[in-house]
Amino acid sequence: RDSVVAVARGQIGTRYKLGGSTPNRVLDCSGLVKYVMSALDVILPRTARQQATMGEEVPKDLAAMRPGDLLTFGRGKTISHIGIYVGDGRMVHASTTKRQVIETTLTGRSPLIKQWKGVRRLVDGSRFKLGDSLLAIADTLR
Repeated sequence: RDSVVAVARGQIGTRYKLGGSTPNRVLDCSGLVKYVMSALDVILPRTARQQATMGEEVPKDLAAMRPGDLLTFGRGKTISHIGIYVGDGRMVHASTTKRQVIETTLTGRSPLIKQWKGVRRLVDGSRFKLGDSLLAIADTLR
């Protein structure tokens, strides 16, 4: 989990660009998550919507969440944004309004919080969910 947080924080300041997937140059939200998780050999699909189906569901409760969990956002049933929980009520994500990867709080009046849909766990302690990673590989082959 510490590695997930360290890699995510290492991208703070990287410029936001829709479809961006080049670490330290340009990233979008799902590009950031895909890159960070790949550092742990967890292979994810490309989009936030697809990534939001990976791993196991965790209650949307700060007490239940752990650093490295994925936070999903959207309107209605649509997932359109994803970030990485880093602990202490904070997340790292590629912000469309700040136009870069930032660390921000989950509390307060952010409009993003109104769209918070759920939490997904891919990393459990020091291991990851291999089955999900293999399914993601299969999806990329189709």
